[in-house]
Amino acid sequence: MPLPSFLRRPSLVTQIVIGLLAGIVLALVSPAAGAAVGLLGTMFVSALKAVAPVLVLVLVAASIANHRQGQDTRMRPILALYLVGTVMASLVGVAASFMFPTTLALTIPAETALSAPGGIGEVLRTLVLQVFDNPLNALVKANYIGLLAWGIALGLALRQAGEGTRQVLSDLSEAITRVVRLVIRLAPLGVFGIVASILAETGLSALWDYAHLLAVLLGAMLFVALVGNPLIVFAVTRRNPYPLVLRCLRESGITAFFTRSSAANIPVNMELCGKLGLHRETCSVAVPLGATVNMAGAAITISVLSLAAVHTLGIPVDLPTALLLSVVAAIGACGASGVPGGSLLLIPLACGLFGISDDIAMQVVAIGFIVGVVQDSAETALNSSTDVVFIAAACGVTSGRDVEQEVDAGAGGAARARGPAGVEPTS
Repeated sequence: MPLPSFLRRPSLVTQIVIGLLAGIVLALVSPAAGAAVGLLGTMFVSALKAVAPVLVLVLVAASIANHRQGQDTRMRPILALYLVGTVMASLVGVAASFMFPTTLALTIPAETALSAPGGIGEVLRTLVLQVFDNPLNALVKANYIGLLAWGIALGLALRQAGEGTRQVLSDLSEAITRVVRLVIRLAPLGVFGIVASILAETGLSALWDYAHLLAVLLGAMLFVALVGNPLIVFAVTRRNPYPLVLRCLRESGITAFFTRSSAANIPVNMELCGKLGLHRETCSVAVPLGATVNMAGAAITISVLSLAAVHTLGIPVDLPTALLLSVVAAIGACGASGVPGGSLLLIPLACGLFGISDDIAMQVVAIGFIVGVVQDSAETALNSSTDVVFIAAACGVTSGRDVEQEVDAGAGGAARARGPAGVEPTS
């Protein structure tokens, strides 16, 4: 006789929710204890960040080295969806700022220690330099653009290697993936520590003065997640997009919300892609690429906070300038790092369109760090979950039935019981 559902081992998502609730209770009952257990959260995020660069380099190299001639990786439509999604999110942020204009009390001292890009040219120059970074330096500094470049180069070079060499690389990829799965199992403890420490240190009072700004940011991100992205998926697949969108928000977005790092959430997205039965070769390249350039949440943050400064200073904005801001915010978002607060230093870039000085722009950045207690988490959740949404849409997967069809078509009758890498297809 099967056990009742509440006596079975809870799923990882359920365990994360339990960790969340436990962290809230601990922080309210004993703030000192809540701050102390923050070490658990720091250890979890550090473990993810430590394994993610190695995972990206090895997975990309192994996928390309073992790629079969004529096999479709569907990278072009995925890249197109990344671009369309980021620009669309930027337009939503601009529209929300005009519908619900926000003004700020720019009295916070400027953070003189922070530095921001001086223009689009500097952002693009930085991206190009990252491509040619030393591979060891790229691993140490988690330069994912550089790691992608080296992974692609090594993979192409090793395609001419012997079968044994390519098998060793594939085995190494599997070993690192298993280590990542062990790290992901620690997510409930990590979430428990992160939530308890944040609430113990800041509480909820720090957000009241900026509630309107936060509401505009979160409202725009929710609109993109629940309306914008589903519309894009429907336009590509012509099927109900919500089973896919909601599952990605649940299994990728929740973890990303608490880790606050697209880079740290790469292992989680790789795990989710396996559950969806997506092509491993495609995901090995598309997931880390999405964590680097697919930044819908960052585009919203840049556009909304920049226009908040514009409204505060009373600067008039016409339609062409607003559209230009959308493009600049989208390009700037692609240059944002996949770490907590990575999009905030791109705000002065957008403010420069309106002649706003760096001194004032950096005050807006400081306000961004205050509301970032919630905003940055929501931004990362949108960024990271959207990666898998677009990858699955490009592969034509929107539901559990699609997953089964995808696996059957790609692996034959033997794959009907088990998906790629031993992962069973789930709905």
